[in-house]
Amino acid sequence: MYQKKKERLYISDLIENPSVSYPAYYTLSSSMVRNEMLQSAIIALHSYDFAYYEVPKSFDDIFVMLHSGTFPIYKERYIVGYFGGKMMYLESAGWRAMPATEALFRLENWLVC
Repeated sequence: MYQKKKERLYISDLIENPSVSYPAYYTLSSSMVRNEMLQSAIIALHSYDFAYYEVPKSFDDIFVMLHSGTFPIYKERYIVGYFGGKMMYLESAGWRAMPATEALFRLENWLVC
């Protein structure tokens, strides 16, 4: 089966002096590397600039973002996306399935814009 080529998106290419330097890069598909919504979420996360984000009032706010192609932030550590009917969080090696833990269901752990 054909595997899509993955690229590294380095934080230093997006932000000159990140507040959070780990991870130093994310491994993503070419289309995700060019996704401006994802880039802005990564910049917000690594600069700790959450001026455009707020705690959601309900879970509908989170799902509106996920279905619109934008990326909410979980626990000020992970960018969350919705792909193939699954909620996924972004880590250095790429997208990973998000486990359904009790903390996932606390609205105060989320940031939406």
